[in-house]
Amino acid sequence: MGTEAARRRLVLALLLAPALFWIVGLIVLPHLELAVLSLRVRVAPRQYAPSLAQYGTFFGEPLYWHTFVRTATMSVLVTALTLLLAFPIAWTIAKLARGRSRSLMFVLCLIPFWVSETVRTLGWMILLRESGVLPALLVHLGLAQQPPELLYHDATILVGLVYGSLLFMVVPLISALDTLDDALIEAAYDLGGSGWNILRRIVIPHAAPGITAGCIVVFMLALGNYLTPTLLGGKNSLWFTEQIYTQFITRFNWGQGAAFGFLLLGLSTALVWAGLRLAGQRFGDVMARA
Repeated sequence: MGTEAARRRLVLALLLAPALFWIVGLIVLPHLELAVLSLRVRVAPRQYAPSLAQYGTFFGEPLYWHTFVRTATMSVLVTALTLLLAFPIAWTIAKLARGRSRSLMFVLCLIPFWVSETVRTLGWMILLRESGVLPALLVHLGLAQQPPELLYHDATILVGLVYGSLLFMVVPLISALDTLDDALIEAAYDLGGSGWNILRRIVIPHAAPGITAGCIVVFMLALGNYLTPTLLGGKNSLWFTEQIYTQFITRFNWGQGAAFGFLLLGLSTALVWAGLRLAGQRFGDVMARA
């Protein structure tokens, strides 16, 4: 019996080893190194002292704080817009479409993700730039006298981020709505319930784990995105990941970049925790829907 139990533990350890190596080697250790970098300052060549000066720089510079708050606000807005757009799509796929039409609709949601984020973002640039397709169409239809510049606006950044995040909201919503018994909705209508009351009292509470899972994934993707805000928003995008990139790559100030990275990590953790509390969900139940 003891030999059999030891053999099972060995097999389990071997199966878990790749995942543990991935987590420890590529997530835990790099974060520990960044934490050390963020909590020290250089006092002499190859000499460092513990300090919170990197974090003090963030709170003492209005540009950094403004960019931080702006990124959080825009990410929350992206999450809300993605949810509003994805919910009817997920409802149609899960409850209204049947057979091939259901599969076709899901594939249509999936097709944009067959290419990289860079290609998708460049596609938006081709459509929206002053010499692009959409401005030329507006002039052709008489809606503008000259091609407008549709790039480098907040609305453009929102469009790009929502477009790039849609699938990550649709999938958990479909998973949650698939388990909703149609008989509950029919019974609610038979008892005189309105569409709004059924949505508010039956559909949304049942889909709450899927909604929460989708919102967490979309929010973290938007918050940590670098490419889309930079390309579609230009130099004035004021996205916090751009500040992190600048500290690491342009200024070679790894300590400041590490501090900014941990501030962004703290923000995402705090907002996800607040969202779970407001939704009354547990993290384990939510991740089961993701």
